[in-house]
Order: sequence, then C-alpha cells, then structure tokens
Amino acid sequence: MSAGRALWRRVPSWVVDAGLVVLAALDAWINLDDEATPLMWACAAVGSAGLLLRRRFPLAVFLLTLPMLLFMDVGVAPIAALYTLAARTRNRPLLAGCALLNAAATTLAWPLSDTFSGDPFSGDGTWTLIQFVYTLAMAFAPILCGQLVQARHDVARQLVEVKEAREHERALHAQTVLARERAQLAREMHDVVSHQVSLIAVQAGALQVAAKDPDARDAARTIRTLSVNTLDELRHMVTLLRASGGKETELAPQPTLADLQQLIANSGIETTLTGGLPPGITTTAQRTVYRTVQEALTNVRKHAPGARAEVRLWHDTQHFGVTVTNTAPTRPSVALPSARHGLIGLRERAELLGGALIAEPTPQGGYEIELRAPTQPA
Repeated sequence: MSAGRALWRRVPSWVVDAGLVVLAALDAWINLDDEATPLMWACAAVGSAGLLLRRRFPLAVFLLTLPMLLFMDVGVAPIAALYTLAARTRNRPLLAGCALLNAAATTLAWPLSDTFSGDPFSGDGTWTLIQFVYTLAMAFAPILCGQLVQARHDVARQLVEVKEAREHERALHAQTVLARERAQLAREMHDVVSHQVSLIAVQAGALQVAAKDPDARDAARTIRTLSVNTLDELRHMVTLLRASGGKETELAPQPTLADLQQLIANSGIETTLTGGLPPGITTTAQRTVYRTVQEALTNVRKHAPGARAEVRLWHDTQHFGVTVTNTAPTRPSVALPSARHGLIGLRERAELLGGALIAEPTPQGGYEIELRAPTQPA
C-alpha cells in the first residue's frame, strides 16, 4: 500500500487535473441528450474545464459546476470540486452551505417553475424532498473525505514537528552534558593536576640549584623543563575545555576540610593555619574553601619562592570564609606558564555559594586571597 501511495505521489498534479477534466467531460456528454441546447453544452464545458483551476480557486470552481447540475445528472465535476474545497478550507459553515447548494441544484427541475408549480404534499413533492435529502447526504461524502485528508495532513505535519523538536531537544541535551563534562574536567585538571605538576616544577628547580652532582643537576633541569612544558600544554587544554563548559558540580571524590592539614603539609611552604569555620557548613562550601587554599598556595610556590603563608579560617554571624596571605618572595621565581584560570574558577565557586572572591597585593609586597560567603546561602 505504501508503494502504491508513493507511486501516486509521483504523478504530476496537472496530469491528475487533466484526467478529471476528461472524466467530467465524458460524464457530461453521456448525460446530455439530443435536445441539449447550446447553453447546456456551454455549462458542461465551463464546469468541466474549470477543474483545471480547482487547486487555486476551489470555491469559484465549485460554483462553476452548479449550472451543470440544473441540466444533467452529473457527478464527477461537482464531487471533485467539493472534495477540493473541503480539503483546502477550514470554514465548516461554508462547506455546509456548498453541500446545500449542491443538493438544491441537483433536486431542482429546469425550468424552476416546474419544481414549485405542483402541490408540495403530492407524490411528486414528496419524492423531490426525498431526493433532496439523499442528494444532500451524497454531497457531504466528498466533504467528509476532504476534511479527513486535511486532518491527516495536519497530523502528519504535527508528527514531523514533534520529531524535529525531539531531535533538537536530544541534541541540546547532548551538548549540555558534553559542556558540563568539559567544565568539570577543566576544573578538575586545573585544581588537581596543575597543583601537583607545579609542585614538581618548583621542587625540581630547587634541586637544580642545591645539587652538587652534575648528573643530578641535569636530571633536575630535565624534570623542571618537562614540568613547565606539561603546565603549558595543560593550560591550553583547560582553555579549550572551558570554552564550552558551564558552572556545575565537581567530579567525585572531592576533598573537604579534613584534608586541609595534609594539603598544607605537602605544599612545601612554611604555612600557619589559624581560626576555624562554623559547624555544619555544606560539603560544597568545604570543597570551595579547600580549593581556594590549594590555588593560593600553588600561586605562592609559582610566583613567590621563599615566601611564608598564613591560612586564616574565620566566620561571624552572617559570613564565613578563608584568607590566605603570603609575604614577599625572597628569591627569583621560576618561569611557569599561567592563564589565570585558577582565579576564574575560584570566583565561579564563590558565586555558586552566593559569595565573592577578592585577590589583591598587600602593601608589604605579598599577596592576599580572601573568600567570603554567607553562612545561610541565598
């Protein structure tokens, strides 16, 4: 059945219209007798030829077929015109009026005086009424078929729109998931990998200066060079990942305040930890404080060698936070690549808590990073 429908759709519309014109003309020729007047032949010709324009002017073509019904018992032209009109309009009262006109033109006798000259309750009058009702029912058949085709086209169009909407939704969902994963990976790579690699670079630089064995100095130089190159490549990779990322939660497992002492102990910096945070803060807040301290200590190692740092946890009635302050560097820093993605990530984390991040140099030549967030999130 689908193959037949596909084959029918390949037939040009003008071929179908021309075929209907031929059928309508043949139908009219069969029903016209030898006593047909030129007027009857003209009505038949106009009504049949008008089917060529039924797609563009369906109502006008239907009206052109009505005179044919006054002179002859034809069906092809008016049925085709009614079907086309019903398939192309949504005006139900108009369709009902056209059905009534079709039934009236078929029932009325020509000349019209013959129809109304007799007794309406006689046998002829009763038969005329029965014929009118029968013809009216027959006129509604092509209208119902046309409306059914119109409804089918509407449903098919809606199904296509729903399918396109679902495909678009799936594509957007896939893009959102991908962007979320990229953002998570970018933040994780910077917070964890960059932290460790920069520590390796700093330790290798210190070893290169302190080692007396030439082989050890060469090995330390190689390690530092590889670490610097790795940080540079990591910076480019984080930039690409963040380009399509969004603000989202972190990858598990994530550190909390319980890991803060271990972070400070492994930092390689003379650091003091003071103060405390209010009990019961969320895991997200603990993670943000940890990442802030981690990024601050990483920056101290990279940009302020030999400096001391102080990590102060604090809270009051409305806010809590952490302040990391370092002194001025005591020796030249090792040139390490940086794109300041760490501070950008920290500001994003602070915004997720409804707070803010302040990073600025101190009058003594050091640097201070402060995270401030409300105790009760908005």
